[in-house]
Amino acid sequence: MPNLHGCSKEGMSSSIFFSLGALYQLHLVKAETARAFIPKDFRLVEAFGYTLGGFFLAHYDDSPAGMFDELVVIAGIVWNPPTSCAWAARVLVNNHEACIHGRKDIGLPSQVAGFSKSIMELSERPRSKGNGFLDRIGIGAGFSSPKDRMKIQVTEIKDSAATDFCNINLPTLQDPKSGDKWMGPAVKMSLPSFSGQTEYNPQLLKYSCQIECRVRAVEPAQVSKAAPAQRRDEKSAVSQNSSSVDAMIGDNDDARDRSISVLLSKPVLALEFNFLKMQVEAPTVVSCSSSRKNSRGGF
Repeated sequence: MPNLHGCSKEGMSSSIFFSLGALYQLHLVKAETARAFIPKDFRLVEAFGYTLGGFFLAHYDDSPAGMFDELVVIAGIVWNPPTSCAWAARVLVNNHEACIHGRKDIGLPSQVAGFSKSIMELSERPRSKGNGFLDRIGIGAGFSSPKDRMKIQVTEIKDSAATDFCNINLPTLQDPKSGDKWMGPAVKMSLPSFSGQTEYNPQLLKYSCQIECRVRAVEPAQVSKAAPAQRRDEKSAVSQNSSSVDAMIGDNDDARDRSISVLLSKPVLALEFNFLKMQVEAPTVVSCSSSRKNSRGGF
């Protein structure tokens, strides 16, 4: 789920984020992969050995932390009667303030990262065939395959070095302001999530994102794994003064590899959010007894 970076502490006002375009992609994630991230107090929502995870990719044009890019890796869904909540496995942002705040105050597994973007021109491809289900709910008409694609290389940054995390290849998004494409219906939704139980915030927290946007189905992004253990010098502005963040977050290769496994799992649906306004409520503490009660539910 979209995260709480830059949000106020519990008991204070919520924060508002704006983005012209974001991608929310759902994947079938192996339950055994997701369980490595989920607290034992919770029951994973699963069927036939899989849960629903994926990632949220966004560039925020305006937020309490300013402009920044973000990749949220979603491990899976946990039961929280009468609904369910997402659990983030890893959060990568190219903003130091957002990273520190997310870890200390919101309990997110945040990491400082770099986002390198480039456009690849491909030969013209035919429009994707309609999806019966998407057509019936009114968003199938927006499912298309543009000829140009954007490649985003995401790297985790530690001190002056960067370790390649993943590459994301996705259709380029036209400027929503141009009015040249069908933007999809306007929707309002609430996306609840859990966080916390980390080294720097041991409390179990719950928060929700109130979203207003135009949404349409798009071709899923292609995610590939970066070269193993590849490290390089990172001289960009995002790596400057990163030692204070690195001293807090340390390095966890196992968690990083499991997060990449989530990204490499099978995509089932990709949704493009345009003119996104996201209000993130301040988190509340969830008691252990309450979480155990909630965990008695099933899929």
